[in-house]
Amino acid sequence: MKSRKIERFFDCITDFIFLEDNPEKADVIFVPGGNYPDSARKAARLYAQGYAPLVLPSGRYPKPVGAFRDPEGKNRKTEWEYLRDILIHEGVPEQAILKEDQATFTWENAIYSRCLLESMQLHVKKAIIACQAYHARRCRMYYQEQFPDVELLVCPIVTKGITRDNWYLDADKIDVVLGEVERCGNQFHEIMRAHMTDGR
Repeated sequence: MKSRKIERFFDCITDFIFLEDNPEKADVIFVPGGNYPDSARKAARLYAQGYAPLVLPSGRYPKPVGAFRDPEGKNRKTEWEYLRDILIHEGVPEQAILKEDQATFTWENAIYSRCLLESMQLHVKKAIIACQAYHARRCRMYYQEQFPDVELLVCPIVTKGITRDNWYLDADKIDVVLGEVERCGNQFHEIMRAHMTDGR
């Protein structure tokens, strides 16, 4: 068992990665793409509790894979189809589910979600992000970069058993969380350089 002194050594990483806000009334719930049901189920619960009138799942398939592998073997072609079906199964009416099925990684989830909302002339002031707990920081950073004027609330769900209290106690969990830390640095390096080039 790790002593509290050792645990405190990891606090800066824990606090950086594991974000969580209390839900508030919002305009839309974002669900970044994936082939796991948990975030969509979390979004469905938030919808049922009246936190937002719309849910926007996003995703085509993972860019490195090049195709969507349906975990249920139903031959759905995109993450969006998979997430939509979960949302409907969990009680979200189809007319409340927006469609974005082109994104192949998390930043594209944010980019194409913004493009969709702009094309629909939907003006968002506050939004909820339903995502995996260990993915919370990167999701907020990506979506905040694309929605700089929107108040974003991260309402995560624990997946793979990875929590802020145990991630540093298991080698596989350490790999996942520190992988997120690395991607925050590597990917946002590219984004910040692009902003300098674009003059934004």
